[in-house]
Amino acid sequence: MIRFFLLQNRQGKTRLSKWYVPPPPPPNGTTSTEAEKARIEAEVHRLATARDKKYTNFIEYNNYKLIYRRYAGLFFTIAVDITDNELSYLETIHLFVELLDSYFSNVCELDIVFNFNKVYSILDEYMLAGEIEETSKKEILDRVKFLEKME
Repeated sequence: MIRFFLLQNRQGKTRLSKWYVPPPPPPNGTTSTEAEKARIEAEVHRLATARDKKYTNFIEYNNYKLIYRRYAGLFFTIAVDITDNELSYLETIHLFVELLDSYFSNVCELDIVFNFNKVYSILDEYMLAGEIEETSKKEILDRVKFLEKME
């Protein structure tokens, strides 16, 4: 099961953050859930960017696994259960990037920043409640375009 999905740039700015499972409460209990999410996002960014390219794109972090992939200046990161298949989630990230690329025709960070509602819409059509809902690129894009017509 997917715990969270993050899209961050090289500077650590989170461009997309979708949490399917709330973060575990901190041991001291003094910080809020939002502060804990921000702390985890910063730590995930630090781990992914500092990692040498000769190592795998899988990191065991707390009680789950981080699978990340870098496209241009953006890091796509998924946190999943320890027992989940890493390679299937690498393909999940790649399909999401293909979806964005097809929708925006050669996507860039600015497309994501200025059209974040469309990016969330594509992600929601792809993943639902921490599970992959649809894997057909055509089906997902058709649904998103249909929803656009209804607006």
